[in-house]
Amino acid sequence: MAEHNELGKRGEAIALQYLIQKGYKIIVQNWRYLKDEIDIIARHNSMVVVVEVKTRSTHEYGEPEEAVSKKKRKYLVRAADVFLQQRNIQEETRFDVISIIINGTQWELNHIEDAFYPTL
Repeated sequence: MAEHNELGKRGEAIALQYLIQKGYKIIVQNWRYLKDEIDIIARHNSMVVVVEVKTRSTHEYGEPEEAVSKKKRKYLVRAADVFLQQRNIQEETRFDVISIIINGTQWELNHIEDAFYPTL
């Protein structure tokens, strides 16, 4: 597996543990629809939370959350809509981004709740 894929998987594992410690109930990880993927879908305080995890090894090229482009948001919303319809979930849904910088054994996490609002 490429080094950037390993970094991404490590970031997702950190994000998952963070969410569990915060009381989130994980519904599914790495859920796919066509070519789209949602990193984590969870429940928290009677809300469905769709989480995109972005991991980098440095701040050199900007913050990881800046990589969640308008196009990426569109794909996340489309995939989340399908997921919710397939499972007949009617709860309010929120889109979060977890941004992680990993440098060796040290890491820094930024959880952005309501990072964006769904538009198709």
